[in-house]
Amino acid sequence: MTKRIYLFLILAVLTYAATGQDLLSPPSYLQGFSRSKEYPQFIFSYPLEIPPTTAGSFGELRPNHFHSGLDFKTQQRTGIPVHAPAAGFISRLKIQYGGFGQAVYIDHPGGYTTVYGHLDRFTPEILQYIRSEQAKQQKYDVDLYLKPEEMPVYKGQVFAWSGNTGASGGPHLHFEIRDAATQQTINPQLFGLTIPDKVPPTITSVSVYHLNGRPFDENTFRQSYAVRGANGEYSLSQPQTLELSGSIGFGISASDMNSTSFNKNGVYSIELKVDDKTVFTFAVERFGFDQTRGINAYIDLPYQMRTGGFIQKCFVPPGSKATIYPQSVNKGIVTFADTALHNVEYVVKDIAGNTSTVKLKVRSSIAKDRGIFTPKGFLLRYDRHNEFVNDKVKLVVEPNNIYDDLDLMYRTLPKRAGSLSELHGIHNRFTPIHDSLYLYIKPDVDISQLANKVVVTGTVSGAVETDVVDGWVRGKIRSFGDYDIKVDTIPPTISGVNIRNGSNLSKVSRITLRISDGLSGVKNYVGKIDGKWVLVEHDYKSKAFIYTFDGSIGSGKHTFELTATDYKDNVSQFTAEFTR
Repeated sequence: MTKRIYLFLILAVLTYAATGQDLLSPPSYLQGFSRSKEYPQFIFSYPLEIPPTTAGSFGELRPNHFHSGLDFKTQQRTGIPVHAPAAGFISRLKIQYGGFGQAVYIDHPGGYTTVYGHLDRFTPEILQYIRSEQAKQQKYDVDLYLKPEEMPVYKGQVFAWSGNTGASGGPHLHFEIRDAATQQTINPQLFGLTIPDKVPPTITSVSVYHLNGRPFDENTFRQSYAVRGANGEYSLSQPQTLELSGSIGFGISASDMNSTSFNKNGVYSIELKVDDKTVFTFAVERFGFDQTRGINAYIDLPYQMRTGGFIQKCFVPPGSKATIYPQSVNKGIVTFADTALHNVEYVVKDIAGNTSTVKLKVRSSIAKDRGIFTPKGFLLRYDRHNEFVNDKVKLVVEPNNIYDDLDLMYRTLPKRAGSLSELHGIHNRFTPIHDSLYLYIKPDVDISQLANKVVVTGTVSGAVETDVVDGWVRGKIRSFGDYDIKVDTIPPTISGVNIRNGSNLSKVSRITLRISDGLSGVKNYVGKIDGKWVLVEHDYKSKAFIYTFDGSIGSGKHTFELTATDYKDNVSQFTAEFTR
């Protein structure tokens, strides 16, 4: 056993033993919450030494995903030291254009992984490792997995500094705790990493959906009611008894703040009760990344796309497999088929146990005509293999890739300039797809000489992953919409921002360029100086491609080259001589 591994094991044991806490006993305010298990308390310390405050909560509603961690504020600046919250080893280093930008993953004893996103810089040992691997692979984006003995860390060790890299809206540290075996992400506050919070959630409205046996879609009749209240007690702004009949789904709009920040965050749990019996529970304890797009089934997506607001539906789509629904009766759908007066109550909690409620009175009546769902288009079953086919288009939908049965609408639209097919309207953007579907389109012309250049394009989504199968052009789509076929034979465009042939760069610290591609998108790029590969970073904020001089380029004349390739293997090259 090497000294480094031995030291790592000793530090791990000391970290756990030094807590002096019951590792399976949550604080009293977490008692009674819906959880699949108890989580060890106080084995992790905060990764920053500044007072903890957050700009984003775990499970918060974001476009196309649930937020997967806590966003710790860093006093509106970069460069705050990031400490290992427990002993472990760096198991993964990931550098990417968007997403977390520069990220570190640390595995800890006990089966947990902590994750740190949007980092500004690393310690010299980590940076040297990353640069070496980037040079080996000759690319900026790298995803590196390390062995336990390569980079052990002790509790409190500084390994990086907070930043604003990747798809970050401002300086902060994105922090996660994951189950190392499943890679499911878990609410960090369930481990005792709490944020001071005495503020109950805010409820702004409640909604009622008249389902009556029909799949939920953009045409489902919804009634929304504003609420008012204070100190966690809410009621309808205009007091009334709701007259309801048949199968009803409920929804709510709610947010939360803690005592350290004015940021509006997500709530921890929502419970729906009818006549004091719980019929639905939502709780953001943990989830897998294969579930995160399920947010589009959890929220009222048509409402969100039209208004930008979020309504959290308190009924479960039949095709959902997300773990955010720990409990429901009849998937949260309530049938009112008597003439009684019923009590409906929402109970909304944050992770600190602060609670807000809103109560409704419902006068039930027997539905005179619940109707029978009769599709007007082509019926897709959420739990079956489906194929919609005609002589020009084919759509293949695998089981559980849509969340509910769908009355698919298809239409053809006028051909766009430069297209090799008609524009095919495949339903509409209001119905979510969980993963992806295959869309096959027949071209109007012979593409035998263009098979490696054709691409399926959407009017909203742009180009998608494309291949040719038995004369069909097949695209992998992630949203419904309007699609056709185009051909991409034009290489990317490269332009220098501060470099051109003959530039004197002796007084600048970096070379900046831009690359654009009008159709399939840039697949990869390679930078060289005097024929030798150099690291060119792709900055998410400015969209610029940047080479930073590091002292390895001496004075005199040099040649800079940047080669870019798109997804249809069209290649362009920028070359300029410069003086240093």
